Amino acid sequence: MNFLHIKIKHTKLAFVLLMLLLLLCILAYSYIFYVSYCKETFIEQSLKIAKQNEVSVFRVSRISFYSSGSAIANDSSLQNLDICQYTDIAISIDNTSSISELTTQNTVKELWIDNIRIRTANPDVGTQILNYKNPNLLGTFQPLSSASGGKINFKVVNTNEENESTDYNAPTFYTDCSNPISLGYLNRGIVQNYSIHDEIHSVVYNGKLLEQAGVDLANLDVNLLFDIHLKNYDDDTFVYHANMDVVLNTESKEIFGGYLYQPRTDTSGNEYVFFKELS
Repeated sequence: MNFLHIKIKHTKLAFVLLMLLLLLCILAYSYIFYVSYCKETFIEQSLKIAKQNEVSVFRVSRISFYSSGSAIANDSSLQNLDICQYTDIAISIDNTSSISELTTQNTVKELWIDNIRIRTANPDVGTQILNYKNPNLLGTFQPLSSASGGKINFKVVNTNEENESTDYNAPTFYTDCSNPISLGYLNRGIVQNYSIHDEIHSVVYNGKLLEQAGVDLANLDVNLLFDIHLKNYDDDTFVYHANMDVVLNTESKEIFGGYLYQPRTDTSGNEYVFFKELS
């Protein structure tokens, strides 16, 4: 009886071990199959994206940054000011480097910006906003509001008649990419309820205010991230993943003199290409 009892016990153990081994085999096979499937899918999609982007239809050709400072008066005196810093951005798009003539492939039917993210050196200093800005007002302070729903939809202008009737207060872009995308970044209320000291005899509403208010420029450096989407008249969609650093704490500290102008003309890298999305 003891021998029979031991035999049955070992049989159950062998069954359990067999089931565990079978389960391990199934898991190992599934893992290897899944990894192989994901790898093949990734390669297939990468090849498809590469094939669709053999020709760079749209690319960023130039980015200009104009940074300065200003203030919002909370009353009629100079004893209650909210100090602000703003940066205007103009993004020019080249649509003729690969296709010299205007066709349905390199003219814009729709344009929008989304996935807006703002990263500052010190997010507790001020309130940060990024939105469209009237190109006629670039280089001047404007109290911007946040983009509705975190998205900026542009009106695409197609004809000369439409060009003449456009006031540019609403987001506007030309179908032939002849005007830059104009955006405004605002850090509002960096210093709140600031009072002009008696020994200051004149006030200039520019970057000098930042120095007068004792603003530490190191707290104002910002990284702007957003996606610019284009759709052409072939209904192909393209996207540019913008990643822009605006550094105000330069060695020269020119912004304390009034303003800081920073053009970026070296845009030859692939990071400035609008990639055609999978259809």
